[in-house]
Amino acid sequence: MAAIDGGGPIRVALADDEPMLRRGLKVLLESGGTIEVVAEADDGHGLLSVVREHRPDVALIDVQMPGKDGLAALQELVRLPEPPVCAMLTTFDLDDYVTGALHSGAQGFLLKDAEPEVLVRAVQDLAAGGAVLDPRITARLLPRLRAASDNVRELDLVKALSARERQVLQLLADGRSNADIGTRLGLTEATVKSYVSTVLTKLGAQNRVQAALIAQRVAGVGGAR
Repeated sequence: MAAIDGGGPIRVALADDEPMLRRGLKVLLESGGTIEVVAEADDGHGLLSVVREHRPDVALIDVQMPGKDGLAALQELVRLPEPPVCAMLTTFDLDDYVTGALHSGAQGFLLKDAEPEVLVRAVQDLAAGGAVLDPRITARLLPRLRAASDNVRELDLVKALSARERQVLQLLADGRSNADIGTRLGLTEATVKSYVSTVLTKLGAQNRVQAALIAQRVAGVGGAR
């Protein structure tokens, strides 16, 4: 997903079946003046409708909702001609849903009890082209994903990257946006986008989060220096 151009607040759609939580998230996100919640929904059907109407930059999606849940809505959202950047809001015990969302194209995974500044920064990073993965989710998921993955093949794929591509992958795994990566490596943002696209293709990853998890799994089995 390309970074969102500046010039105005980041437009966000919120989907959660708890009105009080939506209200709290809206106040929190809009408090700094850089984010505007342009639409809300209480289920997946409503989310698809408001996304088509309001065309938000970022969608924050509760995993468990009545009717069409967050995972089903995500699978339809990513097929839209110009989908928003999608991040899932979850609780600590929904690993199966998170794994499914990962493979469906979610660019971020956030826990509902994250600190306010963490959520605001996450939306800003998503809008800038970054991948967002709460460290607590990563810690729970990695052992399962590592056991189910072909670590030898992934290690070989990472080792086959050029030195610069591995630098980009490591910063991507740290959740850095394209602009941050460019600043750290002395590259233009357009060049970083090209590197990220190449890295995703070479790793067979659908998005930045999948690439980040590959990098973290490889680091856990000896790295690829």
